[in-house]
Amino acid sequence: MTMQALNPQQARQVIADGARLVDIREPDEHVRERIPGAVNLPLSRIGELASSERPVVFHCRSGIRTQANAGKLSAAANGALCHVLGGGLEAWRAAGLPTVLDRRQPIELMRQVQLVAGGLVVLGVLLGLLVAPAFALISAFVGGGLMMAGATGWCGMALLLQRMPWNQRAQSA
Repeated sequence: MTMQALNPQQARQVIADGARLVDIREPDEHVRERIPGAVNLPLSRIGELASSERPVVFHCRSGIRTQANAGKLSAAANGALCHVLGGGLEAWRAAGLPTVLDRRQPIELMRQVQLVAGGLVVLGVLLGLLVAPAFALISAFVGGGLMMAGATGWCGMALLLQRMPWNQRAQSA
């Protein structure tokens, strides 16, 4: 199912006319940066969306997650008119519209995983080339972990990073 994609200005007008703005990102993403007035209801809990006849504008970071889950989102809206913010939060910000940014909050957990995994792969390759070939196993270990995470949905690195002190603020916010 496809929903009508609105550009940021159209979405702002629909919201001003009474539509609900629902952020389907995870709480750690929402707490870092959000559109004022957006209700955070992650995809995993989208079934909890309160029934209403008011139109709904769904958004994520880039618009890809919302488009990929259009059927699920439309079903959760219980017949209300649904839209997606085309380009998501990134397009909203690029259009010069206001966001609430809390730089005291850590960056999103999955971006942390990407940064650490990428850094370890580069480190393993460099150490393998410059110090000893066995260091290339670091890259192989990280690659294997990423494949396991993709196949099972379980990511040990994400669980470890989630327990780091800088990520404790996002959980309590």
